[in-house]
Amino acid sequence: MLLTAQKPHSKNYLLLLPRIFVYNRSMKHKIKAVEKNSISYELGITPDSFLLSINNQKINDLIDYQHLVANENLLLEFELTNGEIIEAEVEKDTYEPLGLEFYDSLMDSVKTCKNKCIFCFIDQMPKGGRKTLHFKDDDWRMSFIMGNYITLTNISDEEFERIIKRKVSPLYISVHATEPELRQKIMGNPSAKNIMQRLSALFKNKLTFHCQIVLCPEINDGEHLTKTLNDLYSLYPYAQSVAVVPVGITKHREGLYPLRTYTKAEAQTIINFVHKFQKRCLETLGTRFVFCADELYVTADYEIPEYEEYEDFLQIENGVGLLRTFEYELTECMEDLTVQKSEHNFLGICGKSAYKFLSNQFLRLNPYNINIDIHAVTNNFFGETVTVSGLVCAGDIISSLKEVDLSKYEAILIPKVMLRELSDTFLDSYSLKDLENAVNKKVIAVDVAGDEILEFV
Repeated sequence: MLLTAQKPHSKNYLLLLPRIFVYNRSMKHKIKAVEKNSISYELGITPDSFLLSINNQKINDLIDYQHLVANENLLLEFELTNGEIIEAEVEKDTYEPLGLEFYDSLMDSVKTCKNKCIFCFIDQMPKGGRKTLHFKDDDWRMSFIMGNYITLTNISDEEFERIIKRKVSPLYISVHATEPELRQKIMGNPSAKNIMQRLSALFKNKLTFHCQIVLCPEINDGEHLTKTLNDLYSLYPYAQSVAVVPVGITKHREGLYPLRTYTKAEAQTIINFVHKFQKRCLETLGTRFVFCADELYVTADYEIPEYEEYEDFLQIENGVGLLRTFEYELTECMEDLTVQKSEHNFLGICGKSAYKFLSNQFLRLNPYNINIDIHAVTNNFFGETVTVSGLVCAGDIISSLKEVDLSKYEAILIPKVMLRELSDTFLDSYSLKDLENAVNKKVIAVDVAGDEILEFV
């Protein structure tokens, strides 16, 4: 409920305020829209006004904003479109929103990465292309909001204290190694050494986090992986899960650290070790704790774990359990599937790593008059060592379909992960329409989910 909404201050009065010298971008947040009948609407706040402070505290970003507005009593300070400053005292329910939408959803610029990681995928991007493909972010706020993985090396002690103070969790953290010198070597940043100090501080303050280990042959595997997993094991339950992911290598590595991909035998060794470690965790912690990415099982030519073995699928965004989830969803939807009156034929596009699995899954649909043939595309844009579907580009699809008879197919299906989020553009800047025109066939982007594909069909 609004108690007071005053407009006692003119623009001239603002000049007498000691805070005038710190009214910079981090303290002035431009309002894009005001929700009708909200608190801010009742105050008379309009778009293009600025929010200056809450309870006399500066607002660095969305994290500060959400923390500060989650109070029952607020003193709000705005700058109106005419430059006038107003203050308003508000009494409300604890989590009642103010009804404000800002032009910058983060209320700040995204923090960039200063690391020089030996395996950085962005450093392996081909020259040219969209600028966004070459942008390196390492922003803890995006980790909290979007689940992005961060290294904690590009955060000042002051910012790290703000994480603790604001009780930000869960975070998603790229660990790679816990040995200080080794982690510095991997990341090319002296600040990388303090990873255990910072993870221990999160543990001490009961803030949860998930971890990622990008494994590089003969660098952070073997005894180093054992050390890293043991250190993270000691931080359970606030270290909630760990993903072991094989390094991704493109053909664009001129002048970069010499790396290679894992062999079949090496991938098998890693999986066998992780499974042994999982058994220990299951006995002592009640969870497997550490999980291998699907790509390791494909490389090793091992059967992927059963659905239940992935537990809560906490690392699915890291490619951990995607294939088994797809199978589970497809199986569930097939329970209500009936034989189609006429035959339907589609061509599905994927990267090489998913070919065998998807081909076997879609064979199950044939008795229902649904035929989805799978076509694996060799990745020439990034290099043949890149086999995941999400990095397949339109140019390579076009080239690979030149010798394929498309006349029998109703449409071509591609996974949405090939396209830029909320867009119809591939990584090589082709659009979905460009692909359709080039192959002269309808192309439909679908979610990589068994239920979504069957719903479409």
